[in-house]
Amino acid sequence: MATAVAASAFLSSSFAPRHHHRRLARSVTRRAAPAGLAVRCEQSDKQKRQPLAALVPREQRFMFEGDELCGPDIWNTTWYPKAADHVTTEKTWYVVDAADKILGRLASTIAVHIRGKNEPTYTPSVDMGAFVIVVNAEKVAVSGKKRSQKLYRRHSGRPGGMKEETFDQLQKRIPERIIEHAVRGMLPKGRLGRRLFTHLKVYKGAEHPHVAQKPVPLPIRDKRIQKTD
Repeated sequence: MATAVAASAFLSSSFAPRHHHRRLARSVTRRAAPAGLAVRCEQSDKQKRQPLAALVPREQRFMFEGDELCGPDIWNTTWYPKAADHVTTEKTWYVVDAADKILGRLASTIAVHIRGKNEPTYTPSVDMGAFVIVVNAEKVAVSGKKRSQKLYRRHSGRPGGMKEETFDQLQKRIPERIIEHAVRGMLPKGRLGRRLFTHLKVYKGAEHPHVAQKPVPLPIRDKRIQKTD
């Protein structure tokens, strides 16, 4: 009977898969380990990490508070703005006079401040910008022959509903639309862009109804910076 059991065990072990032999060999080596030796796992990176108190110079430790010196690695964390970082009622308001300003440079500066690219907390997918008020929209200027050559097209959606007008014609009819069209093209397309576009307030004349917001003047660079030798 014992011989039959040994033979069956031998046959089962010989036809067993390879991982069975590997497990058997590991168990044999563990059993054959000398007395007094213990198997230890390698420490993880988190266990090997030294406290920041030993890594940060003493003159820079004022930047940490409480247990941060012995806490996680805060140097390699990615910051993303929360809802409290871009509250609409706390945004800055700017006002710019469009009189005798070049349309392209005016629109690019306005788009930068509306989107928040001038802020250190700029995030492409979040509304981190400010509100911009534009006055004297009917006095905006363009260079070259754009007054007669620049065309604005709109379509009613019906066959043959395309209408064209020059810059000069649109400026006499609806001057606010010229600046709105230029700034809209410089904002992202989609839901974020539609929301950012509402931060632009364009008015004809020198008066605007946003005095309570205490807007700050927004300087516009009139001429290109010329390099001097």
